[in-house]
Amino acid sequence: MQGREVGSKMRYWLTLISGMLECLCFAGVVFGYTSLVFVLKEDQYFSELCSNNTVSNSSLVETDCRGQDEQFSLVFTIASFLNNFLSLINGYLFDRFGTMVTRLQTAIHLRDYRHFFLSHCSAAYSLMLFPALSCIAVGGILLLMTNIQVGNLFAAHRSTIITFYNGAFDSSSGVFLIIKILHERGISLQSSFLALSLCSIIHVARTFLLMPRTHIPYPLPPRYTYGVNCGQADSYNVEQVKRTKEEDASGQGSSGKDETAKSDETEVENAEKGISFRSCVLSWFFLWHLLWLSILQLRHYLFIGTLNSRLSRLARNDPTLVSQYTNAFAMTQLCGVLCAPWNGLILDRHKGKPRAPGETEQDADLRSSYLSLFLTSLQCLFFSICATIPVLPLQYITFILQVLNRSFLYGGNAAFVSIAFPSRHFGKLYGLVMSLSAVISLLQYPCISLVKGPLDGDPFYVDITLTLLSVLVFIHPVYVFIHCRRKARSRENIPPTDIGPTLAEAKL
Repeated sequence: MQGREVGSKMRYWLTLISGMLECLCFAGVVFGYTSLVFVLKEDQYFSELCSNNTVSNSSLVETDCRGQDEQFSLVFTIASFLNNFLSLINGYLFDRFGTMVTRLQTAIHLRDYRHFFLSHCSAAYSLMLFPALSCIAVGGILLLMTNIQVGNLFAAHRSTIITFYNGAFDSSSGVFLIIKILHERGISLQSSFLALSLCSIIHVARTFLLMPRTHIPYPLPPRYTYGVNCGQADSYNVEQVKRTKEEDASGQGSSGKDETAKSDETEVENAEKGISFRSCVLSWFFLWHLLWLSILQLRHYLFIGTLNSRLSRLARNDPTLVSQYTNAFAMTQLCGVLCAPWNGLILDRHKGKPRAPGETEQDADLRSSYLSLFLTSLQCLFFSICATIPVLPLQYITFILQVLNRSFLYGGNAAFVSIAFPSRHFGKLYGLVMSLSAVISLLQYPCISLVKGPLDGDPFYVDITLTLLSVLVFIHPVYVFIHCRRKARSRENIPPTDIGPTLAEAKL
């Protein structure tokens, strides 16, 4: 029995580390699009949209590539939209059919985008960028979604691991920087994606060896195992858990600490049973969280989608300067995996400390979340202000604030959904909030068209508008703070047995 427990712990850690590497190398590569655009421009993608204009009263000829920039921005807009919008379908598949089916679908997406690049990797097939980047985005978010549940294996550090995985998702955008550097050394895009295609076996291997067939439950049942174990694909089943509960109830080998853990587990299960998916969606928590995510995500997507043209404008079309700042941006993205755990430590800062009388674990987790939400909102405001100021050297600070805020944003988003709502609805709610925020993110394209057209390439007024809009995101942390204070006051007057589920007071 002891050897089995040691084996399970080793499997947990191997799953955690391999999942981290998987997210770091494959999940969020689409967000390194700025580095890829630089390469695509050198390879003359969409070059037919550039035109030569003669300057009035002069013999000078200027090249106008605003049409090309707009087309590259449209590619990213559609890819980032599908990255989030299809999360609703993927979340349903994850909740309904489990990890194995979802991850096999992921392997198909990743295989398809590599097929696009390998078969049509030339400027003559520029339009193939649309399906290729979309497959990159959808396949990447599926990898992240199935790996988030690994945090359930380490209850005391659950939020830290969730944010860590999201940080790895952000840092994976550095893959396109590596492709850019290799391209400058003479290695073609086709060769780079051929090398990536050979890594598909990693996803399949982890699916069968180090991931559950269904889901990793939370709280984690005693003696939980998964993956290949003595010829079984997944040794965890409901009957085993029921037998364990009956044994513990009859007092066979239960300590005081185990009784406390069992009480907490039962309390969470009973609270979640009365909460429907509909009540989660029709709650103020979900509404304010959707507004919070949508505004912050729109700000980041617009910044990434227009960064190449923004840098070209500030650098006066100096390709050396544009390449230098593009590399600097991509290098800062690699730090996302280092920034994200800070948010997790904030969310998990209460773990191991005694809770207030009548306070559930969910209440304690929620109480820790409003500081994370507030700091993320504040970071976005500072990032937006720096991005608005048209000074090229200042963009180094903008890059740092952007990667810090983005790592807090997506890690905090996944952690809040897992905290505020029942785990059995996680996939659907995570997918729904990502899908609805994707619809809002489509506003980036009319914003880009406005900049390229009437504003003559100057994004200053659009940046000012988005900075003012960013103030609205502070509603979410304030609401969560007020809700937690209200719950704390109610516990002072109401016996612990009469305290209802957290979401009951958050309904519309």
